[in-house]
Amino acid sequence: MAKKAVEFCLPDEEEKLVCLKDFRGKWVVLYFYPKDNTSGCTMEAIDFTVHMDRLEKMNAVVIGISPDPPKSHAKFIDKHGLKVKLLSDKSHEVLEKYGVWQLKKMYGREYYGVVRSTFIISPDGNIDHEWRKVKVKGHVEEVIKKLEELT
Repeated sequence: MAKKAVEFCLPDEEEKLVCLKDFRGKWVVLYFYPKDNTSGCTMEAIDFTVHMDRLEKMNAVVIGISPDPPKSHAKFIDKHGLKVKLLSDKSHEVLEKYGVWQLKKMYGREYYGVVRSTFIISPDGNIDHEWRKVKVKGHVEEVIKKLEELT
């Protein structure tokens, strides 16, 4: 059974509040990523941008959330010509509600960070599909394929 998506309002790159409920009636591809301008995160954002026309034809919007501040998002968008909506969750509140803020290990060191994850939220606000611990390569195509099945 589909579960309700957790509602949120977060600032975008222009520090305007964007709320999930603003997109009722559309499919929302909500993806969580660790950091602006890192290789995997850049590749993922560019991939979504490249496929934006196809996604929009399916009545879908793409929203990326990371702990980076709005100014960082603005630079990231400008540098790569991104078409995705990027939101800032500095307090990790939304990241925690979606279960993507987790203890990670790298080079023997433990720290908290974002586990790359994607959720498809239906026009009525339910989570219809989710991917955890996403590998970037081929992921956007997977998302599009799943959206085609759901629509």
